[in-house]
Amino acid sequence: MKNAVFLTLFGASVAGCAAYAPSFSERLGASEAMIRAAEEVGADEDPRAEAHLRLAREQVQRATRLSADGVPDRAQRMLLRAQADAELALVLTREAQAQARTHEALEGVGSIQRQLR
Repeated sequence: MKNAVFLTLFGASVAGCAAYAPSFSERLGASEAMIRAAEEVGADEDPRAEAHLRLAREQVQRATRLSADGVPDRAQRMLLRAQADAELALVLTREAQAQARTHEALEGVGSIQRQLR
């Protein structure tokens, strides 16, 4: 009985989500916002992140051309890819920054330990 209720509720929520598809301009805005977020944390300065950020920018340009050419489905998919690449650039940058802070902290601990000896 619980499974039937769960499946009914799950199916209804999936159907509700499927009924709303973001417009091109909404998805474009989301992709551009993610690109800006990645830029703000310094993704251009990390080689791995910069490669994904570059891809995201190129994909936004392609999506805009596809939309203008009347291929909205492909344009939407290209924007999804752009947003994913920009998000990956953001995550890679934050990871590199966290690793750098960890390394600095460990060096500080090592310095303190050497002074205490």
